[in-house]
Amino acid sequence: MRSMTRIAYTVTATLPDEASAREYIAWLREGHVDEVVEHGAHTGMIVRLTEPATPIRVETRYVFSTQSLFDRYVKQFAPMLREEGLQKFPPESGVTFERCVGEIE
Repeated sequence: MRSMTRIAYTVTATLPDEASAREYIAWLREGHVDEVVEHGAHTGMIVRLTEPATPIRVETRYVFSTQSLFDRYVKQFAPMLREEGLQKFPPESGVTFERCVGEIE
């Protein structure tokens, strides 16, 4: 039953230096992850990748309980939250983002 499939949503930030990494992780901790959870994710966690150690990468991993909750998040809330992130960490800052989505088996 596809409608009950849990969704894994991961945002990976590649950061140019340690100062940027500290600032990015602080921003996530100070409310961004909580906002995604408030808008539909069941859980959210921040993972700083240690192997390989370079480049500096931080994954923010979310689980949505259903596809419909994820779809609602993407349509109604993600654009605002993504824009907030791009305002704080614009392309010229050297921070890049990659997103991936999968179904949890």
